[in-house]
Amino acid sequence: MDDDDRAIRALLATWHEATAAGDVARILPLMAEDVVFLGAGRPPMRGRRAFEQGLRTLLTHSRIDSTGDVREIVVAGTLAYCWSELSVKVTPMGGGDTTRLAGPVLSILRKRDGAWTIVRDANMLAPEPARMP
Repeated sequence: MDDDDRAIRALLATWHEATAAGDVARILPLMAEDVVFLGAGRPPMRGRRAFEQGLRTLLTHSRIDSTGDVREIVVAGTLAYCWSELSVKVTPMGGGDTTRLAGPVLSILRKRDGAWTIVRDANMLAPEPARMP
């Protein structure tokens, strides 16, 4: 594992930790200002500000816990892509059922001024099947 691979894995770990802590300010520098998030069945979310507004709104009523299993990282100069399998739990703070989502995510990153940031992120998260008791 080289320095770029370690740095990208560290970025992803920080993202998960900061999300669980509700620390939006710690997440924002991990993405480019012009980031675009793609998800099935919804329009693209464009820009860091749109992401921030959406996450802050969600965190007013829910707790988010996520984990990711990195399957592949490829670095080509100042661009990289990362394929991960992601699991997300969204738990309402006021009580109620936890929503569990899982699926593959493909992130494109750019290295600028020595740091990696996410510039594009496409996830295919879908509800996990109901668990048997």
